[in-house]
Parts: sequence; C-alpha cells; structure tokens
Amino acid sequence: MIVRFPNRASATARFLTFSLIYFSASTFATVSPSPGGPGSFSNDEAVAQRSQADSNPPLGEKGLTQQHAFFAASNVPSLDVTLQEPNTYPSTYTALLGALEVMESHFFTVALGTWPQAIDWTAAVMGTQVSATLSAMTSYTQIVKPSSPLSIDEARDHENLINRYFTQITSFYFGENAFALRTQAYDDMLWVVLGWLEAIKFIKLHSSLHYISSYDDNTTWYASQFIPQYAHRARLFYDLASRGWDTTLCGGGMVWNPRLAPYKNAITNQLYIAASISMYLYFPGDNDPSPFLAQTGLPPAKAHDVRYLENAVEAYKWLKGSKMRNRHGLYVDGFHITGWRGGENGSNGTGKCDLRDEKVYTYNQGVILSGLKGLWESTGSRVYLEDGHELVRNAIRATGWEDRNTEQRYRWAGLGRGGVMEELCDWSGSCSQNGQTFKGIYFHHLTLFCSPLIRREWNEDAETVLDDKETRLLHQKSCDEYGDWIRHNAFAAYVTRNKDDEFGQWWGRPARRRRHEDEEDEEFEGPDTQGTDYRNEGVPMDGIWRLPENDIMYKSDIDLDLGDAPRSGDKILKSADEVGLCDINDRGRGRTVETQSGGLAVLRALWRLVESKQEDC
Repeated sequence: MIVRFPNRASATARFLTFSLIYFSASTFATVSPSPGGPGSFSNDEAVAQRSQADSNPPLGEKGLTQQHAFFAASNVPSLDVTLQEPNTYPSTYTALLGALEVMESHFFTVALGTWPQAIDWTAAVMGTQVSATLSAMTSYTQIVKPSSPLSIDEARDHENLINRYFTQITSFYFGENAFALRTQAYDDMLWVVLGWLEAIKFIKLHSSLHYISSYDDNTTWYASQFIPQYAHRARLFYDLASRGWDTTLCGGGMVWNPRLAPYKNAITNQLYIAASISMYLYFPGDNDPSPFLAQTGLPPAKAHDVRYLENAVEAYKWLKGSKMRNRHGLYVDGFHITGWRGGENGSNGTGKCDLRDEKVYTYNQGVILSGLKGLWESTGSRVYLEDGHELVRNAIRATGWEDRNTEQRYRWAGLGRGGVMEELCDWSGSCSQNGQTFKGIYFHHLTLFCSPLIRREWNEDAETVLDDKETRLLHQKSCDEYGDWIRHNAFAAYVTRNKDDEFGQWWGRPARRRRHEDEEDEEFEGPDTQGTDYRNEGVPMDGIWRLPENDIMYKSDIDLDLGDAPRSGDKILKSADEVGLCDINDRGRGRTVETQSGGLAVLRALWRLVESKQEDC
C-alpha cells in the first residue's frame, strides 16, 4: 500500500491517515490539487480499501453510490468549475485532517503559543475551531467501525496526532493575549469564553471515550488536569463581559464596546446568549480565588448555576423582540440610539434602539444557533429549535440556493450566490481579518446546532438525561435537509485551495483563476452596500459611532478591531494586471489562518452532519 501526502504534511498525519483509511467504507484516491505541481498525485496511486457491504458510502450526494468528497453533478453549473475525474477527491475525513494540518503547520507557532498573524479575538476563534475538530477526530473510530478496533500501533498513532494538536491548544492558554483582551470589546471577551468551554468539552469527550476503565472509575485522560485553568479563564471573561448588559437604553441588551457610543449589535448579544447557556451546560465550576481586581479573591462558582440559564433566557427574549431582523428574516448588524450624546452633561436621546444599521454578515446568522440549541437542552421549549431552523432556512435561501442551476446563479441573493455562502467583502477582496473569519464561525455554530439533541437537568449535582424522541427526530429530519447545501459549500471552499493546500476566502472560485479574465464575471452582481461595513473598513470617525471625548481613545490592540490601525497585507488589488499571476483569492490579505479556519469548519460540518452521526454528549 502506497500513500503519498502533500510535501508539507507531518509524519504524524501520515501515520494516522494510513491507519484510518483502512476503516473507511469505500474506495477513494488521494487528492490531486495541481497536476504536476507540489502535492500532486497520480490516479494509479489510489488507496485500495476494504469494502463493507453493510455500510453506506460516506461521501457523495444522497442516493448516489461511489461518489467521493464534494463530487456531485449538481455542483457543476452553479460553481462553473472544471472538476477532477471521479475518485480523485479525498474522503471528507482525510480532507478535514489535511485542513487542520495546514492550519497548524503553516500558521501556528509553538514558541509563541499562538497564531501570530491572528488578532486577539480571531485567535480565540482559531482555538475554538481546533478543539471542535479534535472532538470530531476522537469520535472517528466509533463512527466508522466500532466493531473493528484499531490495532495497538494504529491506536498509538491516532492518539499521538490528537495529543499533538491538543498540546498546541494548551500552549495557546499561555500564548493568548488575555490581559489585552480584558480591555477590549465585550464580543472579544465572549469569544474567549466559548473557546475554553469548547476545549473542556473536548477533554471530557476524549476521556469518556478512551480512558474510562472498567475497574477504576477515576481513570481519566491526563489533559483533565487543565480543566480547572480553562474553566477559570472562561469564568473570568464571562463575568467581565456581563458588564455590557445594559437596561438604561433600549430596555436591555448588550452594548458592543464601552469605548464607543452605545451600539447594541447582533453579534455581542448572540455571543452573550451562547456563552451564558454554555456556562450553564458545560462550565464545571471554579474554586480558584485568583484575583485580578479584588483583594479578597473570587468566591467559588458552581457548575450549572441557574443564573447563567436566566441570563440566556432574558437575553434571547430581548434579542427576539428587538426587531433586529430584516424582511428576509436575517439579522442585520445592530442599533444606535438617536440623539445619544455622552459625557458629563450628555443625553440618552430617545433612549431607544431606533437607528438600525442594515449591514448583514454571515456570522450574525450563525452564533445564535448554538445558543438556541442550548436553550432547548436546558428548558425543553421547542420554540428555540423552531426559531433556529427558521433562521437556517432563511440563510440558505439568501445564498441563492434555489437559483443555483438557473441563469440567476450569479445574482447576489443577500448572503451569497448560486447556493454558496459569501461574505459581502469576498467579491471585492476587501475583507479584513474580521470578515475572513465569519463564514467559519457560521459553520461551526451550525454544526453545534445540528448535533444530536440531549435534554438534561441537574438537581443537587446529579444529572438526569431526558428523552424527547419526537423533538429529537423532528430536529434531525430538519438538519438532514441541509446536507446537500453543506456539501455544496464544502466543495466550493475546497476548490479554492492553492498549491500549498491553503483555502481562499471567496468560495467557489478555483485556485489559479483570475477574476477579470473570467467570461462570466460581467454577470456577477456586487453585494448590497446598505449599512456601515465597520467590520472590514473600520469604525467611522463620527458622532454616531464615537464618544464625544474621542481624543482620550488610546492606541492598543483594540484599534485593530476598530479598524484604526493599518493591517499588514491589506492592500486591495483592483485589476487583473495588479493580480498578475496570482489567483483571485490572493487579493487583499490573501490566504490566512482565518480563511483556513473557514475551510476547516465547513469540512467539519460536512463530516459531522452529513457523513457521520454520532451522539457524543
């Protein structure tokens, strides 16, 4: 058996993929990213698999046999790309491993314990994406062939790869710019909360699957020793961010940034809901009194504290009634308050959220999804799931999914075109680090939303699992309907990889294609420009956004998020001559750790939600 890998893949990844493909359900060949170039393979080097007559093909469109990752006839007209020959795409799981390997080997620096090109909040998201991918990896053998355990050597290689990436998460605990984040916007703090709770979830899952002994109930994975530190950081940042909840304006809601004029935006409120319910469900408690501010130290915090649940319920009630969704059922960015003037002699103006910014971002349709699932798990109220599925369907419709095989496939539909999710800045190549992160965030939270439902209650530290079979089956049926759309987007992301297997930002645009020489580009419609694109262009220097005492604003890492400071590599190339021999996804910031995380997230969504289903509580 011969298996070849891209020239920058690690030996550890080679061992694991060699071990795991033996258990795959159908034959596949290694990927051929660029004929004759680095990382290319010939079709005669295909890996033969053990066939399993009782298994469904893990790849391809529903109802089609022997289809392989992302390869489906329905992709052809909508993406207008030249597909490789059938059987030359890797399995989705192999592609997922490859995306993670590139993200970590190309962009993570062990000596620094972080992704140096990321800014503080996007680094927190990178950690979340890695932890979530590790959860998918540790469940792999249970999903594919639980009756055929790995050999000792294969199990060792599997565990070694998981440990490799987990130690990078552990080093990130020390490399994260935690002190600077404490002074930044409230949404930045909440990304930190979700990141370390995701790491705790992975540790507990991996330990429960592989380290529980039949003769010793106390046997756990060594990484369990890090849970108290991760929990402590999650708690500290949750408490800091909670100061953003404000009832003096708009009757409630989270303020985005205390250093700007009051702005109650979708992302900060969605993050507060998701973080609150995640603290209720997954926070294991914290007895660390380490004080940052108080001389007496922090009091103990218990697990499953009902205050977290109450915060989530209250925050979603406010968000749902805030009129923050447009006529297409999508969340716009947020609200200003008409006439607000701060300062010592200032005024609250109307005191109402009555000046709406109409800008629509992809991640504003995603983060709330994990919060809604958590609210159902904690309350059993089906309305939360119904609201979530309504939002997913609205988002899919806004990508132009219904027009993907028509002449309207190039028409901007609100969140993309031709069924492919698109950020408003993708078309122009003007995405900042913020915008480059958004689509990956969407697919991460969609994956959490559509994971199997588990209804739980806690009473005096005892957990009770309640089965609501009817709701569970309805939820799964609805999520199954999204499978073709998820695969469509995974394929669109996958074709953007360059010779180094790095994903591009504008999905559906194959590597080595230059936009201004593509005959169909004249049919492309630019995105709607309503609203203020402060996430990619920076916060305007005006009275609507800025505090009257603007001169007291100090330069720090926060200015990167506000768009006040220049970002390296942010030159936007406007013409084919400027692009030169580069492909369209080399414009602007080009391929980054943020664009790589987007590819990783959509591949994980395809693997977890479409090609495998595992109840990993």
